[in-house]
Amino acid sequence: MTLLLAALAALGLAGVLAPAAAAQQTEGGEAEAVGTIDYEGEDGEDVPVAGVEITASTADGEEIDTATTGDDGTFVLSLPGAGDYVFVLDPDTLPDGVSLRSEERGTLELSMNAGQRRNLLFPIVEGEGVERSSGSTKIAQVPQLAFEGFKFGLIIAMSAVGLSLIYGTTGLVNFAHGEVVTFGALLAYLFNVTFGLHLLIAGPIAVLLAGVFGGGFDRGFWRPLRNRGTSLIAMLVVSIGLSLVLRYLFLYQFGGRTRPFDQYAIQTDTIEFLNITMVRKDIWIVVVSIILLVLVALALGGTRIGKATRAVADNRDLAESSGIDVEKVILVVWAVGSALAAVGGIFLGLTEQVSWQGGFQLLLLMFAGVTLGGLGTAYGALVGSIIVGLAVQLSTLVISSELKNVAALLILAFILLVRPQGILGRKERVG
Repeated sequence: MTLLLAALAALGLAGVLAPAAAAQQTEGGEAEAVGTIDYEGEDGEDVPVAGVEITASTADGEEIDTATTGDDGTFVLSLPGAGDYVFVLDPDTLPDGVSLRSEERGTLELSMNAGQRRNLLFPIVEGEGVERSSGSTKIAQVPQLAFEGFKFGLIIAMSAVGLSLIYGTTGLVNFAHGEVVTFGALLAYLFNVTFGLHLLIAGPIAVLLAGVFGGGFDRGFWRPLRNRGTSLIAMLVVSIGLSLVLRYLFLYQFGGRTRPFDQYAIQTDTIEFLNITMVRKDIWIVVVSIILLVLVALALGGTRIGKATRAVADNRDLAESSGIDVEKVILVVWAVGSALAAVGGIFLGLTEQVSWQGGFQLLLLMFAGVTLGGLGTAYGALVGSIIVGLAVQLSTLVISSELKNVAALLILAFILLVRPQGILGRKERVG
C-alpha cells in the first residue's frame, strides 16, 4: 500500500502545481484551432502562404471566427468552447500557382474540448491539385481513415494487453484499468509540464512509475483479496468502485480541461504518402507501438516468465503444481500490463491531449478489442484492438462521427455470434 499512497501523493502534487502549467491553456474553457499554410518548394523547403482565409463555424452553420494567415503562414481561430466545428479554407484566397491537394481536403469537421488547442492540416501543393469527382470523395478518404484507424488500434492494443493478461492469469475483469491508462498520461504530464523535463525523458519515467504502481497495487491490494478467497464477482465490483474513486480524484486534482504536453503538441510539418497526410509524431506512435507489441509477443513466446504466464493463463492449478510461482507471475503481469497501459495513455495524450477521463473513454473499446480477439490472450488483444480501431475510423464514411464507436460494437456482436470465444480464443466445453 506504500506504493499506492506514494502514487496518489504524486497526483496530489500534480494538482497543486498544475495551475501554473495550466496558464498555457486558453482561458475560461475557450478553445483554439491553429495551423500553418505552406507547401513544399522545388528545393524541398517549406514555403509559407500569406493571405489565406480560414473560417470556423458551428455544425449548424453559424460562423464563429475568421482568420487570415500572416507572412509566416500561421493562423489562429478562437472558439467559444467545447463542441463540433467546421473549418473551411477559402480556395479563392490562395495565390496563383498554389492550390489544395484536393477540393474536399479544404473542409475539416472536428470535435473540440474546452480549453483545447488543436492543429489544423490543410494539404497545399504547388500547381494544380488532384481533382476528384464527388462520387469518389469517400473512396479517396479510405487511406487516411485506415491509417488513423490502424494508429488508434495500436493505442488500444497497447492499453488492452495488460487488461487481457490480468484476466487470463487471475480471472479478474478489471474496470479500473482505464484509470491506469489515465494515470500514465497524468504522470508524464506532471514530469513534462510541471517539472520541465522533456517528454522523451518524462515519458519513460512515467511508464516506469506506472509499472511500479501496478505491481505495488497487486501486492498490497489485490493479492490480499485473493488470499482471503474473495469471489471474482466481488472483486469486479471492487474494481468498479476503485475506478470511480480514482477517476474523480484525477478530476479534482487535474481539472476538467484537456491539456497538451510541452513537446509535440503542434506539428505543422506534414508528410504525404499514398494519399495519407501525417505528422512525424503519428509515425513515431505507430513505430514505437509496433516495436513494443512485438517485444511483448517475443517475451511471451521465448522467455521463462512469458512461458510461465501462458501456463498460468491456460491452467493455474496445473501450473502451480508444476512448480511455477503463480503469485510472482501475476505480479509481473500487473507491472508490465500497467507500464504498457501508461504508454497507451501517453500516446493517447499526444493524439488527443491529456484528459482526466481519457482512459475511461477508451475502456469500452479496450473491452471490445480484448473480447473480439479472445479473452485472456495477448495476441487476441492485439488483433481485436486493431480491428476495433479500423472499424471506428472507417465507419465515419457512412455514419456520423459521433456514432463511430457503435460500428466497433456491432462488429463485436456479429463475430461473437459466429465465434463466441473470439478470433484467437479457444473453445471450452460446457457441462
